Amino acid sequence: MVKKNKIAIQGIEGSFHHAVAQSYFNKSIYIECCSSFDDLVISILKNDSSHGVMAIENSIAGSIIPNYALIDKNNLNIVGEYYYQIQHSLLALPNQKIDDLLEVHSHPMALLQCKEFFSNHPNIKLVESDDTANAAKEIITNNIYKRAAIASKTAADLYDLNILEDSIQTISNNVTRFVIIQKKSSSIKVNYNKATLKFILDHKRGSLATVLNVMSDCKLNLTKIQSLPIIETPGKYSFFVDVTFDSSSFFEKAQSILEIMTLELKVFGKYNNGNK
Repeated sequence: MVKKNKIAIQGIEGSFHHAVAQSYFNKSIYIECCSSFDDLVISILKNDSSHGVMAIENSIAGSIIPNYALIDKNNLNIVGEYYYQIQHSLLALPNQKIDDLLEVHSHPMALLQCKEFFSNHPNIKLVESDDTANAAKEIITNNIYKRAAIASKTAADLYDLNILEDSIQTISNNVTRFVIIQKKSSSIKVNYNKATLKFILDHKRGSLATVLNVMSDCKLNLTKIQSLPIIETPGKYSFFVDVTFDSSSFFEKAQSILEIMTLELKVFGKYNNGNK
């Protein structure tokens, strides 16, 4: 039996996934912390969690392609999305200063996004960790001086760490898009103005252009297109697409046409646009 209000996240409490789960679900929830996105999917498939929060793309780093494949392979349904403004903070034990630091630990993506800040501190060694919040938790758990973590303000509050410097990311407009996934689509009819789908085409000249023209003719706005190679068929690609529209009837019309035009059409979800 599915455990209602239990939300699977990648990482631990204090991570950005945790912050999104709290922001998106405006109600009392229980958090299932997963060490990887694969474990997050397993939690949903085994009905240990009702929903999952999964990062899918970043405005700086681009698409998280393995997560597209996970959603596809496990037939998961996207029921919502959330755009989260990433603010990286430098956290350490009380009475520490930046000049005291020997190492800074964090997720590789966070380290990359703050690279320019640390160019002014060449004596600090940057060390990769599996999770931003876990890097922060390790400092307080093991009482480690001369080490800092790049993590969120939420992690600072949760693990009683001081913020040595706030907003240290190189690019201020750093937004990650998260999708809300579940095992099966909801039977409740809701209004929607965005959809995520996948299609496979014949390997013919102009086939993709024809599909895009259909979307345009049906008044769909293409906001994302991501191609992935089909491993079993070298030279063939599947296309993952996000579209927005003013009326769900526009999408339904396009869907009926695309089902005829494509070799395979798969709708991962119909939901409300979170980019407001």
